[in-house]
Amino acid sequence: MSLPEIVPRAEWRAAREELLEKEKAVIRALDALRAERRRLPMVPVDREYVFEGGDGKATLLDLFQGRQQLVVHHFVFDPEWETGCRCCSAFLDQIGHLAHLHARRTTFAAVSRAPFTRILPFKARMGWTVPWYSSHPGDFDADFGVLPKEDAGTTQRPGVSCFLRDGDRVFHTYSASGRGLEGLGSTTSLLDLTALGRQEPWEEPQGRAHAVGAPVVREQLRYHDEYDD
Repeated sequence: MSLPEIVPRAEWRAAREELLEKEKAVIRALDALRAERRRLPMVPVDREYVFEGGDGKATLLDLFQGRQQLVVHHFVFDPEWETGCRCCSAFLDQIGHLAHLHARRTTFAAVSRAPFTRILPFKARMGWTVPWYSSHPGDFDADFGVLPKEDAGTTQRPGVSCFLRDGDRVFHTYSASGRGLEGLGSTTSLLDLTALGRQEPWEEPQGRAHAVGAPVVREQLRYHDEYDD
């Protein structure tokens, strides 16, 4: 096994400080990239989609649960499978308490192609409480780039799609799949994919922090059981 070199503390500190400058440069570059992502145009979603969840049939607008944004995890679960994708399951295991997303008027939900009757027992086995819907037998996953329309086989890729609501109008703002999901799972990482971002005053473009009401700043973070949803 190849292990790191052993050095005195002073030498380690110098190397760490050199690396820290590179890490800060990456963070600044990521901030710029996220701002560019928030500046992406959006596309109206005019097609009607029908999902099935714990409360029966639902539309895409219903998936927002009254909030302004929606982050959908395209969870790979073929209609013929008894259990879901292992990689998608590991991803869902990393999702934190949803109260922090809800406080920023953002809903998270999983959507799969499997019938809800197959999703429900697997969800119970995994102990997940996140909203999870079946898109079977519709084209939702194909329309948002994780399943080629010409191939309804097992070529679906895990993915994430973000939507924004303006009244009853729904807009598609962003999608990512494959390695684009690496590093996701925390509240901030999911908010960074959305058009409104973290809704903090320092973010560009200016004005997004006020798009959902009063600005949300880190000092206003609360314990997850203290939020008023």
